[in-house]
Amino acid sequence: MLSTLAVLALGVATSPLAEPVAEVPVSDQAQRLDELDLDSQTVDESPVLQRWLDEVPDLDTDIRHDSTIRPRLRVGYAYSLAEPDTSTGWIGIEDLFGGDSSLTVSGDYRVALNGDDSQSYGAELRYYLRPLGDRVNLAPVAGYRSVHQADEDVSGLTLGMRLTLALSRNGASDISVSQVWVAPGKGDELGITTVSTGYAIAPDLRIATELQIQSSSDISQKQLGVGLEWMF
Repeated sequence: MLSTLAVLALGVATSPLAEPVAEVPVSDQAQRLDELDLDSQTVDESPVLQRWLDEVPDLDTDIRHDSTIRPRLRVGYAYSLAEPDTSTGWIGIEDLFGGDSSLTVSGDYRVALNGDDSQSYGAELRYYLRPLGDRVNLAPVAGYRSVHQADEDVSGLTLGMRLTLALSRNGASDISVSQVWVAPGKGDELGITTVSTGYAIAPDLRIATELQIQSSSDISQKQLGVGLEWMF
């Protein structure tokens, strides 16, 4: 298959890769089939061959704009590093795109599983500054979050940044680091640092890990968690 694709590429790619290429006439397709000694059944069973026979794909555009960031539904469990008996469950959605835009919506809800009334919920917008196919991407973050922990409550505007490093294509594996501030500039300002990783164990399923650090004048907590992410 690789040798077939190479012959097709050499036979038709006579202009720079980024330039658009016109569709190949049916007669030219038939001629190429004869030249490559391919029968129609082989072509019918290969979407890749069909695409290359119709027109030479713009690989540069594909690589840069086929998103490495995929929308995900998340569910997970975390425990406190300072108090191992304290655990939290979470559910959320990550990077829900609006059309072809680089703007995404994310949100989550977290609740204590050990009987106390601690909880956290929020939503945020992210705007990715680089093409969505880039291995490294940076996104400003803005949203709202409410955090209730012990006898302390913090809620308000959320501002920050998120850095994503894609280790493979199509969201199969990545590392992300985010830093946000809840109620920035106020006396109860809360900083939240999150380091998360994801690794695909099936075409649309990833296992994820997360380290989250919350710090303010009244709140200090470190949590380590693991979860599953369904990509769609």
